[in-house]
Order: sequence, then structure tokens, then C-alpha cells
Amino acid sequence: MRMVKDLKRKNRLNMLSLVETKRQSVTRFDVSKIWGNDCVGWEYVESTGASGGLLLMWDNGFFDMRNCYKNERWLCVEGVLLQNNFNCAFILVYGAHLRDEKLVVWEELSYIAGLCQVSCCLIGDFNEIIHCDERRGTDRLSVSAEEFKNWIQDMGLVDLPITDRKFTWFRGRSCSRIDRAMVSLEWLEEFPETRLRGGPRGLSDHCPIIVEDKRLRGGPRPFRSLDSWFTHEGFLRMVKEEWRGLGDVQFTDKLKALSVPLGRWHKDNFGDMDNKILKLEEEIKKIDDRVGDGAYDETVDARRKALVTWYEKWYVRKELHWKQMSRSRHARDMDKNTRYFHNIASARRRNNRVDALVINGRMIRNQARIKLAIRDFYKDLYHQEKSPFVGFRE
Repeated sequence: MRMVKDLKRKNRLNMLSLVETKRQSVTRFDVSKIWGNDCVGWEYVESTGASGGLLLMWDNGFFDMRNCYKNERWLCVEGVLLQNNFNCAFILVYGAHLRDEKLVVWEELSYIAGLCQVSCCLIGDFNEIIHCDERRGTDRLSVSAEEFKNWIQDMGLVDLPITDRKFTWFRGRSCSRIDRAMVSLEWLEEFPETRLRGGPRGLSDHCPIIVEDKRLRGGPRPFRSLDSWFTHEGFLRMVKEEWRGLGDVQFTDKLKALSVPLGRWHKDNFGDMDNKILKLEEEIKKIDDRVGDGAYDETVDARRKALVTWYEKWYVRKELHWKQMSRSRHARDMDKNTRYFHNIASARRRNNRVDALVINGRMIRNQARIKLAIRDFYKDLYHQEKSPFVGFRE
């Protein structure tokens, strides 16, 4: 029996999942013993002999189950998160080993997710990777891995990055990341701070994985150049004028000073892309309504073409912006799913933050101490020692 999920919110255990229970039957006594009290709901899938078996438990004050669907390799509970009245489904998965069996499991999960018609969180041992660096010694993905990767994208799921380890399964010299948690875009919109980390492996060959909704204060955000800026006709002219206006100062100071007018220019020109696109859509609709009423001439046609041209420009700018911010390895050229990229970018910002640091052998979680330690480390690293004065004799 191994734990693969521990859903926590505000340091409280709310849901626990077990894969490979190797139990043909599970009783309330078993569940209460594992959970620690009787205030627990649960569902299970029996094992086949001494193989497989799934168990999902939850705090009755956290989740109210409405429907349950089962198969030998997955367990789905659909219901409501009581704290915010959020309709969702949790799907616990024990992946197959053979390619044909994996395809059947992916098809079944697609059907169940469509049947539930709510936000989903899929978690478990999927027995498959989606990137070469998720399995040691692998330099190319297998056919089944490519199919799994495409299935994730077709389902519109976000594979949560694990923050504190590279692999989750170990056997001898072999190691892979086959245990994962994936959530729908609607899930991330409701819980934007969802994070994934690993727990201690102990005697098992799998690491438990822990899903948390944990809000952290971030530090200052670094300045970066955005690809979308270069699509604007006035960008380079503005940079040249501001650069000349800064005069003769050190190059690094000049770059730092340039960030102020750049930030102001970005806010004025790119600050509300969604509203700009929405207004253009409304204007195009008005033109279409006029044409529908029979008011069509060359002026109307020219106006519509101009609006469509501007609409395309702003849509491409928005796409470029979120593709760059997400740096998604799933991104395909000209895929207009900016909502997907937006949530990937949010996930990257969450998982790039440092919420714990080992300082002098001790694990520190205090954000103020972490910031000081990082600052002192780089200050010492890039400190230039005084060089002896070298003179020349004539």
C-alpha cells in the first residue's frame, strides 16, 4: 500500500489517496484506523488478487460526494467542496503497463471527465512520462509517451510541476517521474495557488505526492523584454528617444532607468489587451448588424477590414505575450488557446518561488530570512576583492 495523494489546504489534511492497496475488501474500521477518526468519507476499488487496489478518503467537512464511478484502474468521486461550493471531481489513477491497455484507460478517463462536466483533478501513478528528462537515460519519447502527452493537451489539463524533486519512482539505478497530478483550467482559475511537492519515500519505491493550495508572498518581479512589444509600430522609436534622453551614464544604470518609461509605455499600450480585443469585437459586430440590415457600401466595407486588421494584431500580441510568459513545452505554433498559456504562466510563477531553503544545515521557511540569505549569498559570490596597486618604473 502506498500513498500518492495528500490534498492540503492551510496545513490541514483534507483528502488522502492510496494506490496498490492489495486489498480485496476495505472496511470502515480500516479507513478509520488510517484516517485517525470516524469523520471520513471513502470509496475504494478492490484489488485483483494481490495486485492493484485503490482507496480514496476525505474529510466529511471538506467534500460532499454526489456520484462515484469505478473501474479496475481508476476511481472517480464527483461532488462539492463545501468551503466555497465548488463543483469538482477527483479521479485517482493506477496506470496500465502495456500500450494498448493505456489507450483504453485514457479513453475511459476522457469519457468520465465528459460525463462529470465539472472541474477535475486527476492524480496517481500514470506509469508514463511526457518529457525525456522525466526518466533517467532516456533521450526520446516512446509512442505511448507521445500519445499520453497528446491526450493531456487534448483534455486541456495542466500537469502540475513538482517543486522539490525530479523523480518519483526508484528501483535500483532506474528512476522516473510517473506519479503526477493534473488539473483542469477551471480548477486553476478557482485555486490559482495549487502546488505539488513530494513526500519522503520510506520503504516504498514510489514517493508520495502532496497537492496544496498554499498562498505565498512573492518577492520583487524581475524586468524582462516582451516579444509582443516588437509588434507595436512605436516601440523601437520610443526606446531610442528614451535611451538618448538618459545621457551619458553607466550602461547598467541606463538599463535600470529605462525600465521606468518602458513600464509606463507597456501600461499605456498593452495594459488592457482583453478590453481592446473586446471593443474591436463589438465594433465588428455593429458593422455586421448594419450589413445585415442592408446598409452596405464601400465605406462600411473599408471600416470592417480596418477593424479586422487591428483585431488580428491584438490577438497575435496577446498570444505572443502569454506564450512567452508560460514558456510551455506543450505549446504548438499559432495555437490560440491563450487561456491555457495564461494558467501555465501562473503555474510557473507559483513554482519558481522559493518557499523553503536550507541555511547552515537547517530548513528555513521564514520569507524574510530566505530573502536575506539569498541576497547575502550573491553579494558574497560577486564581491570583488581589492586588487594590489600595480605601478611601472620609467
